[in-house]
Amino acid sequence: MKFFVAVVLAVSSLTCFGASQDSPATAKIEPTEHTFVLHNFHTESGVVLPEAKIVYGTYGHLNAAGDNAILLPSHYMAEMHGYGWLIGTGLNSGKALDPTRQFLITSELFGNGRSSSPSNTPEPFHGPRFPVTTIRDNVEAVYQLLTTELGVKHLQAVIGFSMGAQQAFQWAVSYPDFMDRIVATSGTAKTYGHGIVRNESEINAIATDAAFQNGEYTTEPVKGIESFSLVWTGWLYSQEWWRRELWKTESPKATLAEVIDNYKHNFIPNADANNLILQMRTWERHDVGTTPGFHGDTEKALASIKAPVLYMPSATDLYFPVGDARYEAQFIPHCTLLPIPSLWGHPAGAGASPEDEAFLNQHIAAFLKEPAPAK
Repeated sequence: MKFFVAVVLAVSSLTCFGASQDSPATAKIEPTEHTFVLHNFHTESGVVLPEAKIVYGTYGHLNAAGDNAILLPSHYMAEMHGYGWLIGTGLNSGKALDPTRQFLITSELFGNGRSSSPSNTPEPFHGPRFPVTTIRDNVEAVYQLLTTELGVKHLQAVIGFSMGAQQAFQWAVSYPDFMDRIVATSGTAKTYGHGIVRNESEINAIATDAAFQNGEYTTEPVKGIESFSLVWTGWLYSQEWWRRELWKTESPKATLAEVIDNYKHNFIPNADANNLILQMRTWERHDVGTTPGFHGDTEKALASIKAPVLYMPSATDLYFPVGDARYEAQFIPHCTLLPIPSLWGHPAGAGASPEDEAFLNQHIAAFLKEPAPAK
């Protein structure tokens, strides 16, 4: 299923029930992979990592002025291919972003198994001893990447889906003059109580597997990861998506039992349990209001955002409900709130259906062309 490929893992090689392929224009565009190393990286927890790595991809080239860059920060357990639904070349691609005109950077979150993570960091920070990294930690690391390694002086935009949207909002608060625009799809500036309950239930599903051994496992706690996957799947789409059996739009012969079994066993293949938990901790602890200087006042932090914001919650998202987006939008000075009219729940924010993808690209492209508001 395309939605499984592009949204859940964003790994181009994964297939599910005979996944549909990207359009020819999109399929030909591959990012170039890089790794940025930070030495003695100070995390918000107080832990200093002697060496922290950020894996990232680039499309296109930075211009001489250093100002044609757009940042696309990754979502949960994703890697650098997570924004193919936005990227194409030529006027007729139907995509909002074009690497022949723009320099696109797709950064990967700490904890995804490629950037510094519990699974790939040596002692004394291996496994459960890896510090909980915040969204702000990730933003700070990528800021150093952009300014010191890539020579980016200013961003045209930060565009993020899900945890990428969390990062987009944090960029707008932490570095309010560094970008022209923000686009946030299926994600909020703070994780509220209901989202924390969901994350904790998924963490608990892993931790209650005896094989987990408080994170000191020698073999993956497979049963716990399967339980985690089922809990996650129950929140992924809208209730109506399940009632209408919309998985059949791309896999007409798949039964409900097959869909459930597939998510149980193949949701995130080869996942590491500590990595899964680390990124859920990152997700649930996010709040722009805890940015230094705002003293926990989320509304004040939102009001400090200078860049125009295109805020695109999914109308049926159970992870980041549209009501939370409506609440936050009223405090952002230059905000266009545009819910995605979709039954595809959370993944609608990454173009889960052809209609979602067209809606996102149309409105994001138009937003990027709008004149900047008067200062």
